[in-house]
Amino acid sequence: MLTLGTIVLGAEDVRRAAAFWSAALGYVPRDADAVNAVDADWTVLVPAEGTGPGLALGRSATPVQEHPRVHLDLYADDAADQVAQVERLVALGAEHVDWDLYPPDPDFVVLADTEGNRFCVIDTTFAPSSGTS
Repeated sequence: MLTLGTIVLGAEDVRRAAAFWSAALGYVPRDADAVNAVDADWTVLVPAEGTGPGLALGRSATPVQEHPRVHLDLYADDAADQVAQVERLVALGAEHVDWDLYPPDPDFVVLADTEGNRFCVIDTTFAPSSGTS
């Protein structure tokens, strides 16, 4: 049996990306006891509270994809929490993405992290309004 262990994102500035995702998700460096817990080239963040997939950040000079094939979905408890979380993430350094693929009544907001990696904040209680298909 396989389990999802680590999600890997490229980052031009690994330390900046680690600071953003640590604050965004409440994650900590896996190697917290190491002298340089966040290396300039590679680090793995893990949930501070409990279990869940790790988030690895590796130094990359590859340009960010405008429409990435893989991205993170972050779940908000409801619409109000979605708004609050988007505001919090933007305050941490995320940016709104002018996403050309939004449906008429989206349940998600597309943001980019400090490295330009796209991710979505999802309202998990979303119910489409009547009249949309």
